[in-house]
Amino acid sequence: MKYKVIGMMSGTSLDGLDLCYVHLSVDENGRWQFELQCSESIPYSAEWRLKLSAVEAGNALGYALLDVALGRYFGEQVKAFISKHQLQVDFIASHGHTVFHQPSAHYLTTQLGHGAQINAVSGVPVFCDFRTADVALGGQGAPLVPIGDRLLFADYDFCLNLGGIANISLEEDGVRKAFDIGVANMPLNYFVKSLGLDFDEEGKIARSGQVDQAVFEALNALPFFEKFGVKSLGKEWVFSEVIPRLETIGKTNDQLATAVEHAAYQIGRCLGHFSAKQKGKCLVTGGGAFNQYFLERIAFWAEGTTLIIPGEEIIEQKEALIFALLGVLKYRHEVNCLASVTGAKQDHSAGQLFDYQGKLSS
Repeated sequence: MKYKVIGMMSGTSLDGLDLCYVHLSVDENGRWQFELQCSESIPYSAEWRLKLSAVEAGNALGYALLDVALGRYFGEQVKAFISKHQLQVDFIASHGHTVFHQPSAHYLTTQLGHGAQINAVSGVPVFCDFRTADVALGGQGAPLVPIGDRLLFADYDFCLNLGGIANISLEEDGVRKAFDIGVANMPLNYFVKSLGLDFDEEGKIARSGQVDQAVFEALNALPFFEKFGVKSLGKEWVFSEVIPRLETIGKTNDQLATAVEHAAYQIGRCLGHFSAKQKGKCLVTGGGAFNQYFLERIAFWAEGTTLIIPGEEIIEQKEALIFALLGVLKYRHEVNCLASVTGAKQDHSAGQLFDYQGKLSS
């Protein structure tokens, strides 16, 4: 059977909304295939970026109102996407926009962009809220993409995503393992704003800077980096532990150079740890895959691992594509969240369905 699905992803780097229309199918041997039909990345306006970056400092009413407003905005964008490309869609699978993520301390993870609003505006059934069940089961609620890495990208030894946060996925002794490595684009985009830019194109500004060795070492000494395994990061940690240390550096290009070096070092250290057993190919996706300087520094620290940079559409849309798969697995009542990855009590099928028209049978 072929499933015609739109995956929707809004990442912590605040780049915008990714929409990916894909056909997914599985054969009699359980092998999954995907055909990416079309996609769009819709940048957030300055107004939306301000709202999303400031929401955690506001009040409960402001959070609730933004949840509704963003859901309606998502619904409007996906409705226009469907109309523009004349798509036949079975359902939408939406990640939402993560704001609070504190699984270990409070069993808490929250994503803005309410599925009921997306469903009501677009008229298409919506699967969403893929993280909260895992956190309730004692897991990290992240990363969720590794099930897609296993089913759709098994040709690679490692899958590295460079979004706001860097995360990795790999198979070890027949068990899928994945976790957040550390920061990636989030501090880079934060500091480049002082120059009136949204991002450091190809890492040119970072390349011109000097690494502050003391700050570099202080960042690498943070307790988060003591182990490789089940762990995840939220925006709160980045702004409490990473940004203040980088702010002690005087120049923006030096801040960027130090942030890149720290992120690349931790990624290289992680790849080196697992490459001791299985040197191989690493698929690199996410916005950081366009940062040539970042890639060079990762390659320097990850000697022995081959970095594979796919086409632009996969770089930008891999996470949205895999959330489409998560929606299909939920629809089929199959596991879409792996305990080996998140640390939850058990594998499970996560997500909620909003379908006021009753188009999908449960």
